[in-house]
Amino acid sequence: MEVDRKKNLQIGSKGKEVQSKNPRREEPLASSEVDMDEPDAPESGDMIVDGNNGSSRESPLQPMDSKNSKGCAVKPTSVSSDFGEELDLDLGGEKSETQQERKLSRQDRVELCRSFQLAVSSHDWESAEGLVGMADAQGLNDVLCVAVDAIWFLSDRDELLAIVGLIKRVVSEGAKDFTRAALRTSFLASCVSACRGRSTSLADAVSFMGQKLHERLQESQGDEVLKAEASAKVHRFTEWALKCIGLHSRVRENRGKGNHDTVIEVQLQLSAFKIFLDLADNELTGKDFTEAFDAACFPLTLFSTTFDQGWASGISAAAVQGLLELLVEGGADNVNQCFLEAARYGSTELVRILLQVAQRNSLDIDVDLALGFAAHYGKIETMGCLVEEGNAIGFLGPLMRAAERGCLQVVEWFVNHGCREMELCLALTAATSNSQIAVAAYLLPLVPQHVLAPLSIEIIKAAGERTTGSLQGVDFLLRSDFLNDPAATYAVADSIARCTDEAVDAKLRSFMNEHWSEAAFCAGFESAQQHFVNFMRIMERGESPIRLGDLPLELVIAMAYLPLYKECMNSNGRLLPQRLRGQLVEAASRLEDRQVERDSQSRELLAILEHHIPRFMIQT
Repeated sequence: MEVDRKKNLQIGSKGKEVQSKNPRREEPLASSEVDMDEPDAPESGDMIVDGNNGSSRESPLQPMDSKNSKGCAVKPTSVSSDFGEELDLDLGGEKSETQQERKLSRQDRVELCRSFQLAVSSHDWESAEGLVGMADAQGLNDVLCVAVDAIWFLSDRDELLAIVGLIKRVVSEGAKDFTRAALRTSFLASCVSACRGRSTSLADAVSFMGQKLHERLQESQGDEVLKAEASAKVHRFTEWALKCIGLHSRVRENRGKGNHDTVIEVQLQLSAFKIFLDLADNELTGKDFTEAFDAACFPLTLFSTTFDQGWASGISAAAVQGLLELLVEGGADNVNQCFLEAARYGSTELVRILLQVAQRNSLDIDVDLALGFAAHYGKIETMGCLVEEGNAIGFLGPLMRAAERGCLQVVEWFVNHGCREMELCLALTAATSNSQIAVAAYLLPLVPQHVLAPLSIEIIKAAGERTTGSLQGVDFLLRSDFLNDPAATYAVADSIARCTDEAVDAKLRSFMNEHWSEAAFCAGFESAQQHFVNFMRIMERGESPIRLGDLPLELVIAMAYLPLYKECMNSNGRLLPQRLRGQLVEAASRLEDRQVERDSQSRELLAILEHHIPRFMIQT
């Protein structure tokens, strides 16, 4: 499954993938793409309404008298009271011609759309309807998008009736691009819901979102040029959405309504959106609803950490859930896809909402796979939501992958939430094979001996087969006396060393032979004997003016065996490798002037050396 689909970057046009080469769709935020921006016009950041006094900074269009316009005079008290200077638009014919025949220039269409948005945001409905009569076919589609976007900022029933009436008027005049309106407004609606009670500045949010998008694209494979184009397009959409929210918020504050929506307001907004979908009727296909669902989930998935924590509680959750359920009712079939991506990127709030959407609509979603994604990317909070609210139970796969990667925090989380004994054993094997010592050290005491003992040889073999090149994990298990019985641990190592089965990794067998087998013990013992012979030759035949035989015996012993003692002390773990232990047994036998037991353990043997070596040398 390709969770990181490029399609998620599609927001503003029907059926358009990131790879699209359609030049019209690549224009940066033209009115036909998002809202008001044009390459040659001021960008959307240059808002039409001044945040302090609501006055116009542009030269908006004056509604013209025609059979398609009410020709209403602008109210003196309206925010649009500056609508006094009419631009000279090329309408392409007489006033009596229809809007389907009328053709505005590109710049005229942009200015008309700007003026329409100013009128809508200022609730100057008469001026807005007048501007509808001036639009050509493309302009009608543009103003339809603006009118639908205004749904998410209405606050009472009068505004609902006005906006719905305006949408119906635009549709009756010939607007048909319901697909673009649905996709774009779904994206905007999610941003509006997530920004309720926002404390982060819009500028900071845009900057952060750009960084997160860049990081996401770097993770994906594909043409760098296409990824750059996708990044730029999504950044423009995000910037547009947040500035649109800022514009409406300032107007709302100036009208004394604040920016904290109530449940009733959310219900009115969802009702208005349902009316729009009903107006679209068969013009919106299942694919359109699916892409709109993508558009709604996209900002909440990728940018969830930008918004205030807990944004999905209460009113915001109701708004997003209501929006998504309307899209599911329309035919969106990608709930599971968006659910998996939300889990991957740690958008716990959206995961929680999608769990509820799936439950209410009896949809199948893969909570265990989502848990795997969340665990892989270390999204601890999301993991908790999937287990506690989604009833995910598939711990083994994510646990093993976390152990392989050495993600101790995730491993600890799974252990604390209840893992079976065999799952812990398999995770220990995974950590050992990848030399993840910290994870192996954490898991080893948790695996019961009645599970480890019967599987001990298979655990070591499996770890050797899966190793990425280093056998440090295997060495750690043996040094830790993972069977809590030195004789049994050494026996397991010797068994693998002597095994002739071709299935046993050759590198593992060689490692065991050299360090942990009975043969390694014998080799160590013999090397210690040779060391003693060489040392005695130096004492007896050495020509150095410093005669070793004249030195105190303790110093002579230190010269002979202090390096071996230090090597043993620096060897971490409860057990010594057999080769080293063989040397230690021979040295202890010489110092004690008796044959030390072959199966004597390291602590006992080291105590003998410590007794004969000067204390100040040991402490140093």
